[in-house]
Amino acid sequence: MSLVELMVGITIGLFVVAAASLVVTSQLSDNRRLLLEVQVQQDLRATADVIARELRRAGGRRLAAEGVWSETSPASANPFGAITLAAGNTEVGFDYERGIGLQPLGFKYDAARFVIQSYIGAGWQDLTDGNTMKVTGFTVQPREPPIPDQVIPCPKACDPLLTNADTSCWPKLKVRAYEILITAQARTDARIQRSLRSEVRLRNDAYEFGAGLSAVQACPA
Repeated sequence: MSLVELMVGITIGLFVVAAASLVVTSQLSDNRRLLLEVQVQQDLRATADVIARELRRAGGRRLAAEGVWSETSPASANPFGAITLAAGNTEVGFDYERGIGLQPLGFKYDAARFVIQSYIGAGWQDLTDGNTMKVTGFTVQPREPPIPDQVIPCPKACDPLLTNADTSCWPKLKVRAYEILITAQARTDARIQRSLRSEVRLRNDAYEFGAGLSAVQACPA
């Protein structure tokens, strides 16, 4: 074999090796990107499921019958019924009856560290892993409930002296719903961005006493 033939063969071999290396590198890059996409999507879904599961329990009360008024037992307001939104709806606080002496629950977005935190015990702890997923947005928005407020009829009108029946003080049953929106990207690849939207209807509806009555009086006497 002459020197020219040897050089031509080496050149062709180098082209083949280069093409094969390019294919392998492309496949490895696509595989890495796919793994990051799956990881971000799974982390988003797991985070949204935890927040939705806890928020859905807000207002849960073991002795719910105490909120019903009767002639022998006045009604009492639900101590776990309040849901607070703060910091532009990036922080939500709520509670449900879990035991004695336990702190209320909550979730918030830490924009400085790009993580979502949950309030457990007496302090905030990271719910998402900032080493793998960078949370770029988190909000909890009140939504239009699927069922409008239901007025609970009372035996008497609010002002019996009026010709038309005044029902403004009658109690209402309020259905509450919230929307959870989370956007995130992979920590090591900003091109991989995902968002997840989830709607939650609270299992425990709010009971609202009418205006003009005492705190323990559901209907006009």
